[in-house]
Amino acid sequence: MDAQPDVLDPSLVERFVAIVGERYALRDPVDIAPHLVEPRGLWAGRSSLVLRPGSIEEVSRILRLASETGTPIVPQGGNTGLVGGQMPDGTGREVVLSTSRLNRIREIDLSSNTATVEAGVVLQVLQEEAAKNGRLFPLALASQGSCQIGGNLSSNAGGVGALAYGVARDLCLGLEVVLPTGEIFDDLRKLKKDNTGYDLKDLFIGAEGTLGVITAAVMKLYPMPRGRELAWVGLGSPVDALRLFELANEKAGTALTMFELMERTPLDFVLKHVPGSMAPLSESHPWNAMLEISSGRSAEDARLLMEDILGAGFEAGWVADAVIAQNETQALQLRRLREDMSDSQRPEGGSIKHDISVPVAAIPEFIARAGKVVEELVPGSRVVCFGHMGDGNLHYNVTQPVGASKEEFLAHYRAMNDAVHAVVRSLGGSFSAEHGIGQMKRAELIATQPAITTDLMRRIRQVFDPAGIMNPGKVI
Repeated sequence: MDAQPDVLDPSLVERFVAIVGERYALRDPVDIAPHLVEPRGLWAGRSSLVLRPGSIEEVSRILRLASETGTPIVPQGGNTGLVGGQMPDGTGREVVLSTSRLNRIREIDLSSNTATVEAGVVLQVLQEEAAKNGRLFPLALASQGSCQIGGNLSSNAGGVGALAYGVARDLCLGLEVVLPTGEIFDDLRKLKKDNTGYDLKDLFIGAEGTLGVITAAVMKLYPMPRGRELAWVGLGSPVDALRLFELANEKAGTALTMFELMERTPLDFVLKHVPGSMAPLSESHPWNAMLEISSGRSAEDARLLMEDILGAGFEAGWVADAVIAQNETQALQLRRLREDMSDSQRPEGGSIKHDISVPVAAIPEFIARAGKVVEELVPGSRVVCFGHMGDGNLHYNVTQPVGASKEEFLAHYRAMNDAVHAVVRSLGGSFSAEHGIGQMKRAELIATQPAITTDLMRRIRQVFDPAGIMNPGKVI
């Protein structure tokens, strides 16, 4: 069998370009370059063409032509994914389809508390538009200034609000999707109750662009809280954190809208490497938590509830120290400490990352057991543990020992992943909590999930994409 060429046929390129127009077809390597670089720098892709369609009809024509000619298509939103799901491969034959021009907010419906938005709408733009209308869109991510709704749905993004409001899947009522054949699946409904057979939209959420291109969605909105209180808490151990969470959950119920857990090391890295950052408490503590209480009644109600929770925590001996943000500026400073924990690891050298989830009650056991296997594998490694304790999702990263070789440390990447993920599986958890599968975790997914699950996923993919053009080499 002849090898496939590493460039697209020029005549085929012209057919694709004609669909979107010369202005919205990127062919210059300088213009294409930003679409070939992802945040971690782990997956270097190649492409000779990036298409930026401006309508669902153009997306349909692109995919129809791709299916007819067997041309692989890689959907890409804000290019903030962390597992390589938005990157083309190294052949140069894959066409990148950017959703950035599909960026209209089609409707804000205050009666139904929904927003109908196109896939290229930036998450922060939707948050701000909802706020202008007295509503809250609760999906919140560190990358919200550049990530897009289509990508959020394709990766089933989580974030700090998942405790109270759920992940992207839970926030979506309806979808508009272009199938690989060019057919349009229009399910932009606002219904909260709809028992009419299979819920097909859920197949596309979390599929990472392997079944079609999400072009629009109906997203849930919520009344804007009348009061919000944010607190930073110093703790002695993950067990103390679990007890505080259980206490807060009992007292606040659905008013507990955030519970983040952070080990001391990631906070130390932020204070060391992020200019202008300040320690939230007068003394350092082995563990920290960040709590948010949201009240639909009043600011006073939120404050009293937060004070009640912290007071009970102090009395029980679980809380060593705490501070409540006195204004929005202070709340923003506390949030930034948590958001900067990912980037502040880079100056410390090599980092082996894990995006895991376990049952909330198992978090202390996971942290204890994972710490032991990490130390056994690479003595002196520094655990950088932080994440969304309220929903069981931790970013359990491991930074190289002080003075060690980055290259030698990263050579343990697979062994470290295997060891940590073995602990996760033993506790009934997941090795991919919110970042997705992409290229990074595809082999592990196939190796560790039940064979029937892999088979069913492959059958579904074949039904939706018989030509095999959608984001090849991703997920399954």
